[in-house]
Amino acid sequence: MTLVEEGDTKRPFLDVKDLRIHFPTDDGLVKSVDGLTFSLERGRTLGIVGESGSGKSVSSLGIMGLHRTTNARVSGEIWLDGDELVGASADFVRRLRGRKMAMIFQDPLSSLHPYFKVGAQIVEAYRLYNDVPRKVARQHAIDLLGRVGIPEPTSRVDDYPHQFSGGMRQRAMIAMALACDPELLIADEPTTALDVTVQAEILDLIRGLQQEFGSAVIMITHDLGVIAELADDVLVMYGGKAVEHAPVRELFKAPEHPYTWGLLSSMPRMDRVRAERLLPVPGNPPSLINLPPGCAFSPRCPYDELTDGKALTDVPELRPVPGKSAHSVACHLPFEKRRQLWTEEVAPKL
Repeated sequence: MTLVEEGDTKRPFLDVKDLRIHFPTDDGLVKSVDGLTFSLERGRTLGIVGESGSGKSVSSLGIMGLHRTTNARVSGEIWLDGDELVGASADFVRRLRGRKMAMIFQDPLSSLHPYFKVGAQIVEAYRLYNDVPRKVARQHAIDLLGRVGIPEPTSRVDDYPHQFSGGMRQRAMIAMALACDPELLIADEPTTALDVTVQAEILDLIRGLQQEFGSAVIMITHDLGVIAELADDVLVMYGGKAVEHAPVRELFKAPEHPYTWGLLSSMPRMDRVRAERLLPVPGNPPSLINLPPGCAFSPRCPYDELTDGKALTDVPELRPVPGKSAHSVACHLPFEKRRQLWTEEVAPKL
């Protein structure tokens, strides 16, 4: 573990640098995350978006230190409030989970233990870091269940997970994650498999709790509608790498990467009448064992021929967009050409 040097006050609350998470297999090395860099301050929400297999969930599990029990090869730096986690001991990172950082998993039914009451699981999470009597912890669990919108929490605290609906289980997972007031909350597809009404309630809940606690939030999803609703900044991932990073308004107003254009083209819009049908991104995500030698998106990109061959040979680096220091993109297309394509071809169809 390495601490921030004395006098260094510029490091963000969460600072991820060149994170690589690779898994050796019989078929080859799976490069699930391959050089990811981003930062996040307290009170801000970062949305990480991309197709399945892009590295979203693997990167979040890496931040939580949950790859230590696997054969994963993890390198790079993860700084959380001045502590470096990649080089820290497993015991040190374990003590941070729940207290400093917590995660809402995608499937609450498999994340909650089916043989224990919901309240008992929240009590255990709370008492792990707080030396209080069980009676006090139980009341804390009841308060949390009420805070996340579960009706009659005094009686529901003694129910088992299978007695909760999908939306209520997700709320219970949020209550458990918030048991020790973590400063970093990671939500991995928290609205998957929920109907739209419950989705909206869950997003409102996360937004309200963030405002109350001032925590940093990472929202992982494949749904750009969720990103538009909740995030301050957006990180678009593809093939284990970040291909675009921008403030949320900037990303929707003037996206720079052809993959982002494809995601936007496949998203339904309620604020305007579309002239074209929804168009999915053509092709399939790349194999993380045999990535293309150049740009990983090149086989699916309709504009790769406009890069003078660079898309087939060189891996693009994440670079600032001219005149926009907070907006970065990894694309070989010249800035002027991207602006022309967006204005004349892509935007009119959205």
